[in-house]
Amino acid sequence: MRYAGLAGLIFGVDFFLKRWADNYKRLGRRKLYWKERIALWKYHNHGGFYNLGQGRPWLVRTLSVGLFIVTTVLFVLTLTRHGSSLLKTGLALMLGGAFSNTYDRLTKKYVVDYLELPKVPLLNKIIFNLSDFCIALGALLTVLSCGREKEPV
Repeated sequence: MRYAGLAGLIFGVDFFLKRWADNYKRLGRRKLYWKERIALWKYHNHGGFYNLGQGRPWLVRTLSVGLFIVTTVLFVLTLTRHGSSLLKTGLALMLGGAFSNTYDRLTKKYVVDYLELPKVPLLNKIIFNLSDFCIALGALLTVLSCGREKEPV
């Protein structure tokens, strides 16, 4: 149950952060915080990661729904297994993030991105949201869990 709760928490927190960005930030404007290490934006991403597929929103939505369904099935199947806490955590992170971004794509036709890390190499040119971060972290944890023996819960 805690893994489903984690997925729900990610969806809920990101939902409210996206709502805040949509209501209180100007589109395309950024404001720097914490010694210019964090920038908050309001950006409407009509594509996938790094705006890939921006010209084909129907394809991005279809892939998003498909990957959400696959992640949900894997998550449900994994929940019944004893152990595998790293895998369950990774899938919960991916599921919560995928649900949030897919919800945006289906209801708004774009994903609200609001966060940039200007001082972090490789990330300093990407505007993302909590869901994107959770999907990436969840994918990393899922890959790391592959080949591991059963671990105690």
